[in-house]
Amino acid sequence: MKVKTGYLYHIKDEFFDKINNKGLMINHENGKSRPTYFTIKDKNILWFIPLSTKISKYRPIIDKKIKKYGSCKSIMIDEIANKKSVILLQNAFPTLEKYIDHPHTINGAPVRVPDNLKNEILNNFNSLLALKKQGTNLFFTDIDYIKNVMLEESKKSVTN
Repeated sequence: MKVKTGYLYHIKDEFFDKINNKGLMINHENGKSRPTYFTIKDKNILWFIPLSTKISKYRPIIDKKIKKYGSCKSIMIDEIANKKSVILLQNAFPTLEKYIDHPHTINGAPVRVPDNLKNEILNNFNSLLALKKQGTNLFFTDIDYIKNVMLEESKKSVTN
């Protein structure tokens, strides 16, 4: 499978079994394959950013952050595939291509995020990474730990 930045994917349970981290969102709810993830390809690592349909849950959180800090880059609400979605950058985590279960499709076609939104997500995500480097961590998961596990696993699969 050719994984591309800006497309939506679903992840295998195997990843969540391997990385048992309380900050990760639950992979399945009510028998559905959820959540859907916006994906960023970064060399050997993929960054997965979960999407949610719970607009009413996250709108007040965004408003509170905007009131306090002037902006909110960790949570976005925008339209993806003709539906309002919450883009939870704060819940992002790294993984490998082998943990992708399948692309998210509508009528058999992979769902691609429009370029203007893709670029805004990438800018916000890079801002969060820069803040983390400076000592302000807005990620809910231990992305450094998960990235190290994924990079080690990637090295092992190359040598085997």
